[in-house]
Amino acid sequence: MSAFISMAEAITMTSRYRQNRDSILQSAYLAPNILPFSETFDKTQIETLLNRSGCTQLRCYYGMDESLQIHLLLVGVNAENEDILPPAPLSEEEEESDDDYVLERANRCPDFCPPDSELNS
Repeated sequence: MSAFISMAEAITMTSRYRQNRDSILQSAYLAPNILPFSETFDKTQIETLLNRSGCTQLRCYYGMDESLQIHLLLVGVNAENEDILPPAPLSEEEEESDDDYVLERANRCPDFCPPDSELNS
């Protein structure tokens, strides 16, 4: 179950990650910026996921792009703990857009880093 944590714990966790970020990778994956420090998502896009019928939670997945950089992906989750994903189309005419079921393309740091704060300095 998710829970809020104290700022002190958040600072400790983000600092530990920053200090160990590169050392947790095997040498084959020590390319620049494989692991991000943070990713920033747009509020309206998160609301789109949360406002989908039956959504009670958000789930985070980690993905890897062609350049081997790790990205955070967000999906809605229903009360049965199932991912809310686009339905399979019954026919080509009934094909529904699946563009707003999985959220990614966040502002990834590095390269688009937020101003310094207690969590990222």
